[in-house]
Amino acid sequence: MGALARALLLPLVAQWLLLRAAAGPPPFTLPLRVAVAATHPASPAPAPGTPALPHADGLALALEPAGAAANFLAMVDNLQGDSGRGYYLEMLIGTPPQKLQILVDTGSSNFAVAGSPHSFVDSHFDSARSSTYRSKGFDVTVKYTQGSWTGFVGEDVVTIPKAFNSSFLVNIATIFESENFFLPGIKWNGILGLAYATLAKPSSSLETFFDSLVTQAKIPNVFSMQMCGAGLPVARSGTNGGSLVLGGIEPSLYKGDIWYTPIKEEWYYQIEILKLEIGGQSLNLDCREYNADKAIVDSGTTLLRLPQKVFDTVVDAVAHTSLIPEFSDGFWTGAQLACWTNSETPWAYFPKISIYLREENSSRSFRITILPQLYIQPMVGAGLNYECYRFGISPSTNALVIGATVMEGFYVVFDRARRRVGFAASPCAEMAGVPVSEVSGPFSTDGIASNCVPSHSQNEPVLWIVSYALMSSCGLILLVLLVLLLLPCRCRHAPRDPEVVNDESSLVRHRWK
Repeated sequence: MGALARALLLPLVAQWLLLRAAAGPPPFTLPLRVAVAATHPASPAPAPGTPALPHADGLALALEPAGAAANFLAMVDNLQGDSGRGYYLEMLIGTPPQKLQILVDTGSSNFAVAGSPHSFVDSHFDSARSSTYRSKGFDVTVKYTQGSWTGFVGEDVVTIPKAFNSSFLVNIATIFESENFFLPGIKWNGILGLAYATLAKPSSSLETFFDSLVTQAKIPNVFSMQMCGAGLPVARSGTNGGSLVLGGIEPSLYKGDIWYTPIKEEWYYQIEILKLEIGGQSLNLDCREYNADKAIVDSGTTLLRLPQKVFDTVVDAVAHTSLIPEFSDGFWTGAQLACWTNSETPWAYFPKISIYLREENSSRSFRITILPQLYIQPMVGAGLNYECYRFGISPSTNALVIGATVMEGFYVVFDRARRRVGFAASPCAEMAGVPVSEVSGPFSTDGIASNCVPSHSQNEPVLWIVSYALMSSCGLILLVLLVLLLLPCRCRHAPRDPEVVNDESSLVRHRWK
């Protein structure tokens, strides 16, 4: 125990990186403590199966896009960013072209760019300077888990230099008002929503960027992502790499087999999670808890987000399984950082986390596993002799979200044509040549419910319609009750003359006295 105590430096007083960058690190003292952290943006954050061979079935066609304009090799390393601030893609918009950096977000469906100067963005799209821009005459407002914006809707030509040799006409919103959307330290000035049209605002009739691309570039309805930030400091001054392959998959970006899980609903990329294991031990929760009220894959969410009950159980299991006897509650909630000296790392003290997903053959599953290097994330700027870390998992009120914390460990395929999401080992998810993620299977689903997705899970537009209908019904009932309550009262005080009682104007005047 003495050796362990010496090796494990207890949490120390530190601020989150952005605050430290502004004020400079305070002196460290022993024993080490954990200090309040600054707020970092979160967007607003899956066993048995047979391995799907990359050259088999649906994606064989995707490897050879029908459109001659696509070049998959050119798309390798076309992303920059990190899990804390998102991964973004360079685009040229309008005529003459204006260069912008666009956040890639699989959790929304609108394409929007800064349309006016903002203190947190270094450039914006000036639609007045583009001869090909056409306004559609209406505004749109989009709200996220964190942040919102309002913009003018129009259309213009867009080129992706590291993807296609030609331009495409797409719908685009130019943001003129936003709240907590553009944040300090970001390096992007727009957002590319790659989810389904169902989520598009103001309605699904507004064709999405990717739907336009599929039609005009004549590419398969598939895209894939690799995010290369595993084990690297979050929110540092530099950027990590990554790849967004539009139209299929690039074999050089993954190793082994691609394992697929069905898309349950075509709005978000909603999938079905069967169970979670911490250090090889199942949490033993009802599988519906993991999918309440949905489980999605979202590149625009920073962390792995879990429903509150699942989050609490995970924290208990990680704390119990780890070699740390006691740890501040603030570390688990994201309010505090934990620090060790530069000569050591904390990853050996924490367990692996496995997420089991239903395979296309519903009687089998596979699992994706992340090592502590992915969810115990290094932060920069804490001090000369210390390295501080944050917990890369957070609670959620309405979904389980497989965000960048997990996605950085894998090559993820969004096969919309066959309604499935694929996971494969990513060559860039390694540290010192050792993988920090795993994909394995198949496993039996015996003992797991045949459907773990709650029956109440519906598309948001349907929920809004139902809500408005219920509110309208309640309002009508209340109005009828009010009339019934008032009529007897007024009849008792009304004159006995039938002509006066039947005079509607008299009754109205009497009621309002």
